[in-house]
Amino acid sequence: MKYLVIITLSFLLLNCKSDASETVTAQSLIDKAIQVSGGDLMDSTTIHFDFRDKHYMAFRNKGVFHLERQFKALIFEEVDSINEVKDVLNNKGFMRFVDNSPMNVTDTMAAKYAASVNSVHYFSVLPYGLNDAAVNKKRLADMMIKDHEYFTIQVTFNQDGGGEDFEDVFIYWINKASYKVDYLAYSYNESDGLGLRFREVYNERYIKGIRFVDYNNYKPNDASISLIKLPELFNNNQLKLLSKIELEEVTVN
Repeated sequence: MKYLVIITLSFLLLNCKSDASETVTAQSLIDKAIQVSGGDLMDSTTIHFDFRDKHYMAFRNKGVFHLERQFKALIFEEVDSINEVKDVLNNKGFMRFVDNSPMNVTDTMAAKYAASVNSVHYFSVLPYGLNDAAVNKKRLADMMIKDHEYFTIQVTFNQDGGGEDFEDVFIYWINKASYKVDYLAYSYNESDGLGLRFREVYNERYIKGIRFVDYNNYKPNDASISLIKLPELFNNNQLKLLSKIELEEVTVN
């Protein structure tokens, strides 16, 4: 009888644990990841940083946003002088300024420039932004990466509001102990097929309560492999390191 009671209690406990696990949704996990990364502060900030040879600025205030990218380039070859270029993406759309004067840009190029500006700013504050209206979230099976347990969240985008690259697919791995995003992977369309990337977080730092990270940026040798298989290759040291994604001179106001 004693053993029967123990078995019954164990069964009930396992059921409770299973039920609790099932109630942990993709949405609740993303909410928690945003919270521990300082996302509550993001809705009213001005952030500056340098990435490679360009300077970036982001102003956000409760749905109002103004994203900038500034750099030097030779725009008018016949003049043969270096120009100051500023790309601006905000709630009204995209504009390019050259030497502080607005420049006419074709719709096709404006879309490409806007996507490029948005991409850098998007990655700079992840997982903030994953609750945008165009984002679809789905919880996948938990995984082990480098001996740590992770929740797995797949993110896709609606065409309406999802931007030029709405067909991209992302997967985020959220550490079960810290609720921080430690790894992510994504697929995107290239001219010759599908591109795959896997990113590993390093150099974590909090500035004014907001988490910023850098990434080791990897790719598989076989582009036909499933996106969800990339952690397995990473665990076996079978991914190629392409680059490092490093934010420098980060300031937050």
